[in-house]
Amino acid sequence: MSALTTELPVRFADVEAAAERLRGVAVTTPLLESEALNALVGGRLLIKPEPLQRTGSFKFRGAYNAIAALRPPAVVAYSSGNHAQGVALAARLLGISATIVMPADAPRTKLDGTRALGAAVVTYDRATDDREAIGREIAERTGAVLIRPYDEPLIMAGQGTVGLELAEQAARIGGRLDAALVCCGGGGLVAGCAVALTHEVPGIEVYAVEPEGFDDTARSLAAGQRLRNAVDARSFCDALLAPMPGELTFAVNARLLAGGLVVTDAEVASAMRLAFRHLKLVIEPGGAVALAAALAGKLPTRDRTIGIVVSGGNVDAELFADVLGRAA
Repeated sequence: MSALTTELPVRFADVEAAAERLRGVAVTTPLLESEALNALVGGRLLIKPEPLQRTGSFKFRGAYNAIAALRPPAVVAYSSGNHAQGVALAARLLGISATIVMPADAPRTKLDGTRALGAAVVTYDRATDDREAIGREIAERTGAVLIRPYDEPLIMAGQGTVGLELAEQAARIGGRLDAALVCCGGGGLVAGCAVALTHEVPGIEVYAVEPEGFDDTARSLAAGQRLRNAVDARSFCDALLAPMPGELTFAVNARLLAGGLVVTDAEVASAMRLAFRHLKLVIEPGGAVALAAALAGKLPTRDRTIGIVVSGGNVDAELFADVLGRAA
């Protein structure tokens, strides 16, 4: 059966259950708005800033939801950094050990942050090693439970609480969302958000946003099947470098998304600068792609209200300073 006819692996009730598990544990991040940014797009941008979440990204939501629901004796995960820190903190809060498989070239702030949260870090080479195989080997050898970064219903449900909060907060200020833009790597965040948003805001258009060269979800949605990225693709959006959409995430996204949008690294850098100037937010490249899509005119914004998920702020200081410096 196709992704358009099978039952979805995550339902709105799962997102509601995740919200209950996260109540009092995760930060209910605010909704931000800037007159200057609204003027640039001729509409209204309602921005959900997950850099203000625990560990600096939305990933804590899914990690805590999965681990709290499963209650394993120990966990192992693979991640470029944000899922790593989310799992590390969730495991610490729940009193279990965590081992994280991370690329050796991950941003230093993510490597250091994961270790500081008490997790053991095993590094690998992105170009030659298989992080999933390493994670499976550790799980089999130690008896730990593997917490996947996106292709897992409990993870998607936890990430979906971002969309649930966005819908509720927008409604409270009278902002009827016409569309929502969500950063996309493997697709777990946008899948969970799409489940919540399409339930709460009938008729909303939800888009996955990806960096150029890693637009596997956009191309897969257009083709009706999962497609891979080129092995030599490069982007400074280190959090969004998944090789192809997840099997479960694509099942959700093929059903619920309006489409996929693609932005260049230059457009992402511009969005990072504008967010720093007008919102006083530090955003990592991968966390800025949804905002970049709105600011770069990748979809109609005039006289529309657009929800924007800014997904993380774990960027090395040197890179962020370099991005800010390019404005000169």
